[in-house]
Amino acid sequence: MENKMDIVIREMRLEDYEGVYALWKTIKGFGIRSMDDSREGVERFIKRNPTTSIVAEADGKIVGAILCGHDGRRGCFYHVCVQEEYRKHGIGKQMAVEAMRALQKEHINKVCLIAFKSNEVGNAFWKSVGWTFREDLNYYDFTLNDENITTFQ
Repeated sequence: MENKMDIVIREMRLEDYEGVYALWKTIKGFGIRSMDDSREGVERFIKRNPTTSIVAEADGKIVGAILCGHDGRRGCFYHVCVQEEYRKHGIGKQMAVEAMRALQKEHINKVCLIAFKSNEVGNAFWKSVGWTFREDLNYYDFTLNDENITTFQ
């Protein structure tokens, strides 16, 4: 791979789903939910958050993605990933900045994300680009639909 890459960072569209899903399937340790990450689930997410999710393209192929949305108060990043051979070229940071700019346009002032403790690459990345690791809180969740199964790549 050349040092100089032609990468396009842009807003995610529903038409990107197949390329984004194919990318997710290549990411080691990545958790994909049967319902939330289906085409219908992602379509629902993008309709609710039409301007904040981001993809990175190289030669027409999706090589990075961030699902990004907000609840009117706080933004959240989901499924942040860059294809392994495209990492360490600033693509993840560029996508995150673009998603944060989109959130700011919607008057969102804070953004969060969750990274699995076992995700060494992701955790190192977020620390390196200035995100704060929170030790002052506990994260809880409750499953409303047991059919929404997570499988790991």
